[in-house]
Amino acid sequence: MKIELQLDPKQQETKVIIIAEQLSEEVKTIMNKLSQEHTQVIAGFHQERLEILEPESIYRIYAASQKMYAVTEKGEYTLRSRLYELEEQLIGKNFIRISNSEIVNLKRIKNFDLSYAGTIGVVMTDGTTTFVSRRYVSKIKQALGI
Repeated sequence: MKIELQLDPKQQETKVIIIAEQLSEEVKTIMNKLSQEHTQVIAGFHQERLEILEPESIYRIYAASQKMYAVTEKGEYTLRSRLYELEEQLIGKNFIRISNSEIVNLKRIKNFDLSYAGTIGVVMTDGTTTFVSRRYVSKIKQALGI
């Protein structure tokens, strides 16, 4: 990717032009980041209380029984956002999707267990274990450079 800056004193408003061969994931990510006007927060419900969750404190976000959950240092929270919305919101914040129903914080991973045939076990720093679905194994390997 090349970045070019042109300064024009006649220009009244900042304008961003993206030139690409096709609409790729990278282009979508750039467009998404540029279009976000303010930082969105992640709101979690725990014991009848609403709390603002810092992305750094989240171990993983997953869907189960048609609900969304975030596991943090303080416990498990129910979320009202959809997984794809949270994934977009957490782009560039060390989160990666490991299955159709789960996103994990790369900074909260203790290790990867490669002893499973065809899949990868993910051991989180809080001791929980989850798994990369076969569909996402190549994506995880690419992100880790293996």
